[in-house]
Order: sequence, then C-alpha cells, then structure tokens
Amino acid sequence: MSLSLADIRKEYTLNGLDVKDVLADPFRQFQRWFDEALQAGVAEPNAMHLSTVGEDGRPSGRIVLVKGVDQRGFSFYTNYLSRKGTELAAHPVAALTFFWPELERQVRIEGKITRVSPDESDAYFQSRPRGSQLGAWISQQSSTIENREVLARRQQELENQFDGQTVPRPPHWGGYLVNPDYVEFWQGRPSRLHDRIVYRLAGGDDWRIERLSP
Repeated sequence: MSLSLADIRKEYTLNGLDVKDVLADPFRQFQRWFDEALQAGVAEPNAMHLSTVGEDGRPSGRIVLVKGVDQRGFSFYTNYLSRKGTELAAHPVAALTFFWPELERQVRIEGKITRVSPDESDAYFQSRPRGSQLGAWISQQSSTIENREVLARRQQELENQFDGQTVPRPPHWGGYLVNPDYVEFWQGRPSRLHDRIVYRLAGGDDWRIERLSP
C-alpha cells in the first residue's frame, strides 16, 4: 500500500508577523494569540502536543489540554505513573506545540518541568466533573488491560465506594508546570517563507526577541 502525499499543499496567506508586532512578554503574546484563536472558533485551542523523553533517550508525544497559563508557565494534569509521568521523572524537560490551522499559526514552547503544589492539584481536581474524577481513579494509565470490561467493573466499584461522598484526588494524579526558556510564534506565509519570532530567556525575567529564518 502506498499513499500519494507529495501533492498535498496549502498556501498560507492570512497574516504576517514581525518583531515590532509582538509584545515584550511571551506570556502576554501567547494570551493575545490564544484570545484570537477563541474568537476565530478554533476547535479546542487549548489542545497541545506534549513531547517527553524516556530514560533510553527515545522521544514520545501525545495531545493534552493546557489548564493554566501565567508568569510561571503552562500547566496540565495527568497520571504521574503514566508513560509521560515516568518519562518526566527521568528527564524533567518538555516541549509543547499548539497548532491553530484556522489562523495558520503555531506556538512552540520548551522548558523545564515541575509538579504543581498538592493544593493546586486538589483545587483543579475538585473543579472536574465527577465522572472525570472517578476516571482518574479507574485508569492505571498506560498499563495493559484485558478488555474494556475491566474499566466498567472498576467504575461500578468506585461509584459504590464514593456514593454520596466527595471524590478525593488520587495520590498518583496531579499537575505539571512547564516553565519555558524558549517560546516561538510561527505565522504561515506564502511560498513557505514563514514568519518565526522567538523569545529566549536571557536571565531572570528578561527575554531576547529574535527573528528566525523559515
């Protein structure tokens, strides 16, 4: 079987981006673009590709949802014992990519990663729908299971166990924070001569802003 992909192309023509157009702070610039993605009706603009590296140096990636952005960085929540959790324990660095095709834009973020505080994880966990709270207990994420019935049985057990009670946060579940030292804003342009504006952390809260060749 062979797929013919060489002729699939899209010309990017919507907008441009220059150093003089961006804000001095990458978090504020991200907020500006995120707001524009919301206004444009981008489907799940909070979806991001998370790249991690295992003990063997092998990279892996998956889509997760960003749940917070502030001056500390970008936060998301997951099972600490999942593949990404064990990889982050081995190599506490990560890369994030947001892609908003409706705006012909992407944002790339790289940096060190830490767990958020237990209090912060507790607060977010209690904001989740009850079904999602139970799901965090049900799933031994990334482990092999025999069939879907395993999950259904465990769900019923936990629904009985926590009937009429607040569901507590599992000890193996919580948040991570990516504290970036590199943030790149990419705007598609004609003839693949895209605009790439990058922020590099120069020290403290000082960011150096540069244009990269496409």
